[in-house]
Amino acid sequence: MKSGVLLLPLALIVAVFVSALAVVRTKHENRALVAEIENLRQEHERLEMEWAQLQLEEATLAHNNRVDKIAREQLGMTEPRDYVIVGSGP
Repeated sequence: MKSGVLLLPLALIVAVFVSALAVVRTKHENRALVAEIENLRQEHERLEMEWAQLQLEEATLAHNNRVDKIAREQLGMTEPRDYVIVGSGP
């Protein structure tokens, strides 16, 4: 009878201790995940800004006036004036 009386409080103490360890572990994991979420949010913001910058750069590089200027100045190209259609006979 005495061993049963001592066993119950001991089991309860062990259960409380294990439960406390689980709470500590869960809180630690939660803090780590919150920190990771914050890092990912910052990375997302940085990538969004970089994407906007790249879109602006692409629009600038593809602008017709710029392409026309490079074609004329660097490549020596000119706009054709007379159009001649050449076809093969029947």
